[in-house]
Amino acid sequence: MKLTRMMPFVLSMLMAVPAFSQTKPAADKPADSMQVLREKLKADKKLVVAANMDLTEAEAKAFWPVYEAYQKELHKINDSLAMVIVSFSKEHGAKTLTDAKAKALLERYLAVEDAEVKLKKAFVPKLSKVLPGLKVARYMQIENKIRALVKYEIAGEVPLAQ
Repeated sequence: MKLTRMMPFVLSMLMAVPAFSQTKPAADKPADSMQVLREKLKADKKLVVAANMDLTEAEAKAFWPVYEAYQKELHKINDSLAMVIVSFSKEHGAKTLTDAKAKALLERYLAVEDAEVKLKKAFVPKLSKVLPGLKVARYMQIENKIRALVKYEIAGEVPLAQ
């Protein structure tokens, strides 16, 4: 499958998305290197999706705007996840993680997970209006595989609460 061959590349590129998602250049300044990298990551993910969807011309015309809307909402979720990770890392690094702070961070993390599920549920009907069921399922599988790999790598970098 094309996705499997491209996944190591996409994974290596997407690893930095949560951290980079907070770096936004001012409107009057040229994009910094983090913003440029972030745009490249988005483009590479889109290439992986395109290579695996086998869309007809008509399907592609209808699908890509829905894809972009989904990515925009997913970006907000990524930002929230990044903030939870940053907060945990600060507390862990400073050795100030208490039971109460750990519980609060866990609640924030679960809210992020809940938001991701709600996003998927909200977009499946939108995708179903522009694609046949098998292609909706394929797209969601691609998204899930990419998310799973990214989350696996992030999990490997985040230390256990102490």
